[in-house]
Amino acid sequence: MSKQGTGLRYAVRLRVILKYFGQLCLVLAALTLAPLIVSVIFGETYVSLRYGAVVGGLAVLGVSLSRMRASTRVQANEGMVLVALIFFFTPLVMAYPMMGFGLSFMDAFFEAVSAVTTTGLSTQATLVGATPSFLFGRSWMQWYGGLGIVALSLALVVQPGLLAKDLAVNEVEADDLAGGTKVHARHILNVYATLTVIGIIGSLWVGLGLFDGILYTFSAVSTGGFAPYDGSLAPLNWPAQAWITLLCLAGAIPLTLYYQIFRQKQRLALGMMQLLAVVVAVFVVTVGLGSIMLVKGGLSWVQVFHDAPLLAFSAQTTAGFSSSLPSQLVPEAKLMLIFSMIVGGGVGSTAGGFKLLRFLIAASAVRLIVVRTCLPQHAVIEPRLAGRPLQGEEIQEALLLILLFVVVVAASWLPFVAAGYDPLDALFEVVSATGTVGLSAGITSPSLPAHLKGILCVDMLMGRLEIIAWLVVLFPGTWFGRRMGAT
Repeated sequence: MSKQGTGLRYAVRLRVILKYFGQLCLVLAALTLAPLIVSVIFGETYVSLRYGAVVGGLAVLGVSLSRMRASTRVQANEGMVLVALIFFFTPLVMAYPMMGFGLSFMDAFFEAVSAVTTTGLSTQATLVGATPSFLFGRSWMQWYGGLGIVALSLALVVQPGLLAKDLAVNEVEADDLAGGTKVHARHILNVYATLTVIGIIGSLWVGLGLFDGILYTFSAVSTGGFAPYDGSLAPLNWPAQAWITLLCLAGAIPLTLYYQIFRQKQRLALGMMQLLAVVVAVFVVTVGLGSIMLVKGGLSWVQVFHDAPLLAFSAQTTAGFSSSLPSQLVPEAKLMLIFSMIVGGGVGSTAGGFKLLRFLIAASAVRLIVVRTCLPQHAVIEPRLAGRPLQGEEIQEALLLILLFVVVVAASWLPFVAAGYDPLDALFEVVSATGTVGLSAGITSPSLPAHLKGILCVDMLMGRLEIIAWLVVLFPGTWFGRRMGAT
């Protein structure tokens, strides 16, 4: 870094971190009231006491910290630190009530991380005998984990550029992200709540009971994938499977697209392009997966027509639902799902992966390099996407994030191979965790060694916050150095 850049750099202010972390703790305390009430309704007193202790502790901590005097302006690095802290702190705290269901700390923490990051991997061998409070608690965490990622990212993390300008309500807000993103967060909350209500009503219409409809909807709109039954979508009739899959698609496209359709019709290009990209990607994966299942897997046409689209939607939207076991797929099918899972859904959605938009930006940059070889030496051409010129920083950021995802996957994959697991299954599991998908090749189980469970937890947290936030937390300059004044 140049001396000029070092001179302009500011470390985080602890008072700002603590004050707004306290406010987030108050929000988390309010959210925890829902599983507390459910545990009381179903008479699970021991679990209710644990949830009550969490609510009380969070309330005391939140009130104490939020009263601190601090600047109302939050730096970009402070925003990223806050988001990272709350997404690590939440499963750490929620592991305590989860242990009330008979889980060890490691398994309870794993379950909570998987829920909050909207992944859906589970170390539980079976859900037979699982209590309503357990099923509701983890689906509820997925619901507010999906909401929190979008709302907090828009409010604190998103930087000026292609995405930020597209999300802005007007040109003034595009130049003032601090004010504009609060408007976006409010729109996102309205869209998310509307999708949830529609999802529950639709679930009742296709034959699901109220409790099952709530659980499936929470997990679908957040692209989380936790199901109340061992077979995921398998126990449901086909209309219910189709409806849940449609909800997953609804959550995997930019949530801002919904209000742009009704209020900002001139700003639809980028959002519609991402919607089209998700649909095309699902179609391509469905055709490829179905062909492999038919030719290599020896499955019947009926099985292929049923299972291939569901797996394709599940992988591309990173929802993690399935009607068949991915562990039974042939290697070629697993490889196709691996690529689909790591790419993921749309930017600004609840989906994981490094996102289709970044894949398209990278593809546009590569295309430009190839096209330039055919042009005269002095010809001027710029990369464009959805009718917009791409800036050099946007291309660099997309390529960097894709590279970081690959690095995290590779670093996490090696310990599994060293432990003796099948290399392809290990890659499938690690990509599923990093992409916050939840499909499993059969490796995640109660018998998985604790250090490997820990690696998957790190992958889920890394993938959900797209790695950069964690690099900011680990960067010494974030914590040490000159600090901006209180004004």
